[in-house]
Amino acid sequence: MNIDLLKRLCETPGAPGHEHEVRALIESEIEGLFDEVVTDPMGSLLCKRNGQGETPEKIMLLCHMDEIAFLVAHVSDKGFVYLQPVGGFDPRNLFSRRVMAVTERGKFKGVMNPGGRPIHISKPEDRKKIPELSEFFVDFGLGDKTAEHISVGDSVVMDEPLIEMGDKIVSKALDNRIACWLGVESIRALVESGAGHNCEIHVAFTVQEEVGLRGARTAAYAIQPDIGLGIDTTLACDTPGVPDQESTTVQGKGFGLHVKDSSFIADRALVAEVAALADEKGIPFQRTMLMAGGQDGAAAQQAAAGARAVGIVVGTRYIHTVTEMIDRNDLQAAKEILTAYLASH
Repeated sequence: MNIDLLKRLCETPGAPGHEHEVRALIESEIEGLFDEVVTDPMGSLLCKRNGQGETPEKIMLLCHMDEIAFLVAHVSDKGFVYLQPVGGFDPRNLFSRRVMAVTERGKFKGVMNPGGRPIHISKPEDRKKIPELSEFFVDFGLGDKTAEHISVGDSVVMDEPLIEMGDKIVSKALDNRIACWLGVESIRALVESGAGHNCEIHVAFTVQEEVGLRGARTAAYAIQPDIGLGIDTTLACDTPGVPDQESTTVQGKGFGLHVKDSSFIADRALVAEVAALADEKGIPFQRTMLMAGGQDGAAAQQAAAGARAVGIVVGTRYIHTVTEMIDRNDLQAAKEILTAYLASH
């Protein structure tokens, strides 16, 4: 398993609207895998493998490049930087975090904290409060020279390395660099196997999913696929404090066959087809649904005249934090089903 690629993907900054470094990394990895590669006006990377015949079936994999992050909203005279989120954060997970600003003048390390008194001088009622997102600021250690380096609109991402723990992989931005990894590695496996395919394959590495599936909408409209495969993470709440019926997935039990969330309901026949193929190939999987949230498969389903769509997802613990955790066996299962599905069309 190419963990080195996943590590580089996760550690490369890519806030919504600022995915250029992730895109460049992917471009360097896909040489020889596609017949055509273009960047669309929004910044999504659209990669195509030709199909057979005059009107081959179009199958589109949608893999978003962006991670939840922040944009700089204000730099104070003293050099404290205030932010606006681009993506969904729980403030309970933001205390004392190391972050990195990505600017035209370079990259700058910083620390994020909420305003207020530290523990030694705080009152008991202070320590019970959960600050609002607007109360957090970043200290880059630059003092009154901060504004010379960091400007409104610059992106700020979490700054944490990928680590391996037994069968687990932990990192920030596994949502959704997992999909970027799968978009590269499933095609690489297909090519190296020599299995071939009749369908026309489109792998879209999309932008701005975390703020509303924006890049996927334009990419899907341009491609107008027959089948859309939304590649993403989903919840794995198989942890203390969550009832079994709310776990969504259990790590180690295979890829997630994503049936429904608040953005789409998967095509019934396509769900059955993927399930049958997984059973035939002995690839472990579990059906998944979410009460809330959305993913790029919905954009493919609703583009132009519409498409059949389903999600292929990987259960992730502690999602939208710097400690996102996956099981490498689930990731492998997702790669295997994608490769097998494309080879069968």
